[in-house]
Amino acid sequence: MGRVTVTGVRATARIVARDDGRGGTALPVLEGEGPLAPRRTRASGAGARVMLVGAMSGPLGGDRFAVEAEVGEGARLHVGSAAATIALPGQGKGEARYDVRIRVGEGGELWWLPEQLISARGSDLYVTTCVDLAAGARLVLREEQVLGRAGEEPGRLTSRLTVRIAGRTVLDQELACGPGAPGGWDGPAVLAGHRAVGQLVIARPEFAREPVAARMLGEGAAVAPLAGPAVLVTAVAADALRLRRVLDEANEGVFR
Repeated sequence: MGRVTVTGVRATARIVARDDGRGGTALPVLEGEGPLAPRRTRASGAGARVMLVGAMSGPLGGDRFAVEAEVGEGARLHVGSAAATIALPGQGKGEARYDVRIRVGEGGELWWLPEQLISARGSDLYVTTCVDLAAGARLVLREEQVLGRAGEEPGRLTSRLTVRIAGRTVLDQELACGPGAPGGWDGPAVLAGHRAVGQLVIARPEFAREPVAARMLGEGAAVAPLAGPAVLVTAVAADALRLRRVLDEANEGVFR
């Protein structure tokens, strides 16, 4: 009998938002493949709202997922997800990949607020998020990773986040956790025993005139100004609920 090779699922979702010329935002491109299904939902005001719906389990070992989002000049877009993404082991060998590529034009605004990414036992996932902003763009981007389901050891999760403003890199960081990750990831200098970690990036042109000062936000969270009109909030927590609370408070209270 011949040998069956499992290569995993390849899928890409694309979202393009444009100013419709009437004070609103149009979505000329809204398409997905396989497990990635973007859906337009009801929005208020001038912005458009899109929900990413997972049509299948995953990503599994060997899968390659990608989401591409472009917000044109003056357009406003809010992107969320219908449920948490769970990285699972699969028949495919090697790590799974989930790549997010975002572009926001001059005067455009993007809120990128998906639900948590959960690293289940036995999984191996590499996530990249690459954001390119025009000088006058606005961004609120939240990433949350949870290591293992309830009572479960985590899989291996590597996450890289890169943000560029007007072509200049203001943030480029990578975190690897779980079995096989470099030593110390669970030590006092990184997660300190916590099982939920998150980042919130907020970019606003006015931060160039009025920089945000570095400071702590209670236990386990800190604000760090970036080398541009943007700030990074990093937080760790015992679970996903507490992590969300910290990041929401930072977004809704500190920067408004």
